[in-house]
Amino acid sequence: MNVRIKKRYWLLLALVVGLALWVWSILNAPKPQYQTLIVRKGELSQSVLATGKLDALSKVDVGAQVSGQLKTLSVEIGDRVKKEQLLGVIDPEQAQNQIKEVEATLMELRAQREQAQAEMAFARVTLERQQALGKTQAISRQDLDSAARDLAVKRAQLGTIDAQIKRNQASLDTAKTNLEYTRIVAPMAGEVTQITTRQGQTVIAAQQAPNILTLADMSTMLVKAQVSEADIIHLRPGLKAWFTVLGDPLTRYEGVLKDIQPTPEKVNDAIFYNARFEVPNPEGILRLDMTAQVHIQLGGKKDVLTVPLSALGEPTGDRRYKVTLLRNGEPHEREIVIGMRNDTQVEVVKGLEEGDEVVTSQIARESKR
Repeated sequence: MNVRIKKRYWLLLALVVGLALWVWSILNAPKPQYQTLIVRKGELSQSVLATGKLDALSKVDVGAQVSGQLKTLSVEIGDRVKKEQLLGVIDPEQAQNQIKEVEATLMELRAQREQAQAEMAFARVTLERQQALGKTQAISRQDLDSAARDLAVKRAQLGTIDAQIKRNQASLDTAKTNLEYTRIVAPMAGEVTQITTRQGQTVIAAQQAPNILTLADMSTMLVKAQVSEADIIHLRPGLKAWFTVLGDPLTRYEGVLKDIQPTPEKVNDAIFYNARFEVPNPEGILRLDMTAQVHIQLGGKKDVLTVPLSALGEPTGDRRYKVTLLRNGEPHEREIVIGMRNDTQVEVVKGLEEGDEVVTSQIARESKR
């Protein structure tokens, strides 16, 4: 009997301990904690996201049109210049010597022309005299023909000299133009963004105009957004666009899509097209080659109920999903019908009302006894 009692005692004790452990596990089980959002009406927009680079709307390479040593360069990178401001000077000695040489040639030709005019006048008088004598047959026909030939030769010589004068006058004009080209002036107002040729270097403009420096008008910036081939078909000029920069993600710079360049770029076997738009930069905050996080708006709705995508549960049909509502701390499932959506939010067409508390995520925490 004692053995049986002991067995029953130990069995009862095990049951009590097991029951106590079960109750303890229930009391100390992690209780869910919900992150929720109150459903409100707001604006929902669909956008194409892209990464872009900033460039100046107006940018020009300032080159040299004559060869020679760059004697002076009066600007540095970052300097702001006005239109027609003198930027540098190429050694003008060669152009000046060319002007002197052509002017001397012109003086010689003009003296030759005066001589040729005098000789032609004498030949004309001689011919007239011979013609008068020829009427009385005082001279031979050969002498008359010789006088006519001399006048024609003198006239031709004068024409040749006139042609040489015109050619050298054109050379003089070119030489004077080349002298002007030794003065490098700003073709527009802007900021010096790059200097290619330094003072003292020799530039050779025989085949192409060498670049001296680059000017950029930073008052208006051009955004080049790289859009994937999957998204580019949805874009067209006139769509609203905006972007932020890495240094100031809270400030939006807005513009209107200007154009889409037809030639794509290949980046790691992916095809991208440049969608471009302009933004004003009156304070000069935006700089060349800044990275822009671009949003191009495709469409949008105002005054609609929206919830985050994280609130959507299982799909139950075409545009139908389950969501979890929280009422008095208790979760309840409900089916909703959705409309427009973007990368972060979705429009609720049916199933929710403004003010409903929707669960967006759930975490567990230890309960306190």
